[in-house]
Amino acid sequence: MGHYHLKLPKMGESVAEATITKWLLEVGDTIHLDDPIVEIATDKVDTDVTSEVEGVLAEKCFQENEVVKVGETLVIIETKGEVSNLSETTIPLEDQAAIQQQKPSKKIEVAASIPETVEKLEQEMVDATSLTSIKSQEGNRYYSPLVRNIANKEGISIEELEGINGSGKDQRITKKDILAYLDERVVKPSIITPPARENEPPLIPNVSGVPNGSDQFREMTRMEGLIADHMMSSLKTSAHVQSFIEVDVTQLWDWREEVKEGFLARENEKLTFTPLFMSAIIKALKDYPEINSSIEDRKILTKQEINLGMATALPDGNLIVPVIKNADHLNLTGLAKAVNDLARRARAGHLNPDEIKDGTYTFTNIGQFGSLMGTPIINQPQVGILAIGAIRKMPAVIETPKGDFIGIRRKMILSHSYDHRIINGATGGLFVKRVAEYLENWNETLPY
Repeated sequence: MGHYHLKLPKMGESVAEATITKWLLEVGDTIHLDDPIVEIATDKVDTDVTSEVEGVLAEKCFQENEVVKVGETLVIIETKGEVSNLSETTIPLEDQAAIQQQKPSKKIEVAASIPETVEKLEQEMVDATSLTSIKSQEGNRYYSPLVRNIANKEGISIEELEGINGSGKDQRITKKDILAYLDERVVKPSIITPPARENEPPLIPNVSGVPNGSDQFREMTRMEGLIADHMMSSLKTSAHVQSFIEVDVTQLWDWREEVKEGFLARENEKLTFTPLFMSAIIKALKDYPEINSSIEDRKILTKQEINLGMATALPDGNLIVPVIKNADHLNLTGLAKAVNDLARRARAGHLNPDEIKDGTYTFTNIGQFGSLMGTPIINQPQVGILAIGAIRKMPAVIETPKGDFIGIRRKMILSHSYDHRIINGATGGLFVKRVAEYLENWNETLPY
């Protein structure tokens, strides 16, 4: 007999922990390959952890609502033969229990992280002693370590916790409940009155940015704080440079208008502009492969796979970046179906961990919010990101063999941010110019 330690897998860049939400199997149950064993939740996705071997569930190492760090053992599976992770399977179960008893009972929790890697967030540990301000036995309800940690960091009193409606078992407060409460929570404004000085006239209110009676403070949500840290980390890491180009997409617009109804009837999917933009980006990345790269320890790694990330707005206003793996292997129909599927599940919070990691290049459609152009921040460790502005009707000079004339055209602006450490201005500018050329000379034929 062997003992296999099933560990919490890495679930995307910068994800350092997950919460056990529900055990699907019990000790003694038979496990087959790829059977789901436990449901977990992160700030990005809710998903199942499946078995990598066949056997019998011998031990569960965590309880529901506990926080597990990436790489920690979730369960021990008893197998018929020896298994590959020998460094751990040689330790008998009774020895494992003894080791567990020697470990501190209070687990140190790490801050949850977002769709983009930030090394310092993975290493940021919460001082275990700070958790003593809110104890699980206080009040009339049980609070999981994760909920208590969030409450402590956000300054939520035990009285406030008692007033939050819980959606978990026995009306327990889940991570989702407390984060929703934080999104709605507003800290009452306070007026800061500087100390009066002798022989000085009183200050006129609000002349130095002090909030008046109509101003309000609110704490950042955890997600907002993490996004802020990630953006600042990217600006400190990469030398951001931008190139902009105006694109005439009249031909592309007319082509889509002509085929979109037929596409919907045949494929039962809408044909949006997103897969059309992606098609042009993929072709340009093949022409300029250095844009599809990353920097690792002062070495440039040019990626063979084109894994295209698309920034997607969530209902709460935050962003997530689902990734279409090997996007260059898909035709336009495949891209359209992948885009629609990922966008729907991203907004519903049903993405799998593998669908938000390993991107090699990212684009964001800021035009859907009415923006003409922007200067997007690079999604580390990538070296480029493309923002697509709103499509507008504009008067333009049209050149013909018989002379020039003014006509109405549909135009938009492409904004390319790239890492000037390895991408020079010529390459960065030529890349976005090539994207524009593919869009202006659109001649795709849908393979029905």
